[in-house]
Amino acid sequence: MLSEIDGIYNALPPERESTFQQFVHDYESVRANEGRGSSSADYYLALPFKDLTGRNVWQWHIRARTFRFMEKHLLPKIESSCPQGCDVLDVGAGNGWLSYRLAQRGHRPVAVDLLVNDTDGLGAARHYFQLVPPFMRLKAEMDCLPFMPAQFDVVIFNASLHYSVDYLTTLQEALRCLRKGGHLIVADSPFYRREESGQEMLQEKRAAFNRQFGFSSDSIPSREYLTTETLNDLGAHLALKWNVHKPWCGFSWALRPVKASLLRRREPSKFYLLHARVEN
Repeated sequence: MLSEIDGIYNALPPERESTFQQFVHDYESVRANEGRGSSSADYYLALPFKDLTGRNVWQWHIRARTFRFMEKHLLPKIESSCPQGCDVLDVGAGNGWLSYRLAQRGHRPVAVDLLVNDTDGLGAARHYFQLVPPFMRLKAEMDCLPFMPAQFDVVIFNASLHYSVDYLTTLQEALRCLRKGGHLIVADSPFYRREESGQEMLQEKRAAFNRQFGFSSDSIPSREYLTTETLNDLGAHLALKWNVHKPWCGFSWALRPVKASLLRRREPSKFYLLHARVEN
């Protein structure tokens, strides 16, 4: 029996709570410093299209472009085979904005995250329930999802797969939850052509966190990024044929690799939309 507080079910065993305790503390500290969340419901209802606080505009710009691409190119095809709406698992749901947008389209989302606070975690999803029916929210880890096999039509990693410690384990668990013919979507995880670029980014990030926060934010060994080779290996192991979509984020964003090359810097991260259909 899962415990429940304010509509959020806790599916994280006590021993796993302790495993993630430092990660959650560090993550929430960084997010609070970045000015995530708001006391206004209007802030949440505007996501991902507007950041009414003006504090994280560029990140929400990326999320909005990704979601618009999904709305135009992916969801209509998926919805054509689910006329009564889809059962969707939103992994790394954060404040629940994606589940909210999917519920608006008539789907039945279930939101999963480790964070449950009222500003940036699952608790913030309460702002959406004035406009859509309340969707299920669970505190759980992505490698041990509290669901029966073949329970969902779609599993979406919402800017979250890069927090996985082992991509193969994480995706195997997601596939376990998918029905035959289901859809696996990975949105907005940092992507590099070269492994070396990802490692450089990781070193830069940890050094910056140490300077600003006094910790390197590596209490769990998250993978942090994807590469072409990693994606190919996962496809081979899991019999997945990836469709790599590249939402247009504007000329300034598109010119980042050129600028980095001219300045002899590492390649910048890209944020693709990955999709695979599960046939078996």
